[in-house]
Amino acid sequence: MVIRIGIVGVGKIARDQHIPVLDASPDFELVTAASRHGRIERGVTHTTIEEMLAAEDIDAVALCQPPQVRFEAARLAIAAGKHVFLEKPPGATLSEVELLRELAHAKGVTLFASWHSRYAAGVATAREWLAGKTLRSVKIEWKEDVRHWHPGQAWIWEAGGMGVFDPGINALSIATAILPGFFLTEGVLEIPANRASPIAATLDFTDAAGTPIRAEFDWRQTGPQTWDIRVETDAGTLLLSKGGSELHIDGIAQALPPEAEYCGLYDRFAALIAAGESDVDVAPLRHVADAYLRAERRQVEAFED
Repeated sequence: MVIRIGIVGVGKIARDQHIPVLDASPDFELVTAASRHGRIERGVTHTTIEEMLAAEDIDAVALCQPPQVRFEAARLAIAAGKHVFLEKPPGATLSEVELLRELAHAKGVTLFASWHSRYAAGVATAREWLAGKTLRSVKIEWKEDVRHWHPGQAWIWEAGGMGVFDPGINALSIATAILPGFFLTEGVLEIPANRASPIAATLDFTDAAGTPIRAEFDWRQTGPQTWDIRVETDAGTLLLSKGGSELHIDGIAQALPPEAEYCGLYDRFAALIAAGESDVDVAPLRHVADAYLRAERRQVEAFED
């Protein structure tokens, strides 16, 4: 049975990823949307999710709006008996995501907290190669230009918008998928004088074996962007680069499948719905919360788009 789905929040990520993938999916039919500004080119685009849920015969919703407002939309969809796909990050706080999990379970619907970077071409192979090896060190560098990727998006700098953790959580989603459990020991958050969220972060983690794990996130990088994870092991060096789309082991490029992050996400969502299950992994978001709890805050010069 084809799953009839509506999108909430028709912005860049919906247009670039969700809509093309849904159009090509054998499992889903995109029939409607709700958005204050954007529109889709089929059916009716409603102004609010309340209007959409009242007017449309759908089975599921994909929530693509900013995380600060996602809880109420998810709550309404779950109460209406709809399966819910949460864009990353799944919410503005851990507690609200946990509550959504409970609500979805009580209602008997699927809740999927998606982490698209885990479906990058090299991640599964990296996880398999690292299994059973002794880690020596891990270095994560996620540095990009916020003016290019999020021009004029004020919400991302507000409380709950996550600042540099909006891209940085992609790195953490990969790290929590390929590494054993780890935790924050210290860090520094650099927060512009005119913003509520950090523009850069340096975080030091370790695991039960004492492996040094450093993550450096920065939104001020111009020119080539950096999305790398380097893992030194007792059997050689693994490098995931370009957000996980390329993998080198001891400098040798590994053969990988084509990029299909969002195809993988929607395949997973369809499988969860068919099985009557949910997938609400909050490990990446927990590391962000830990950074706000434990890292030192330093004010830096004001940032203007």
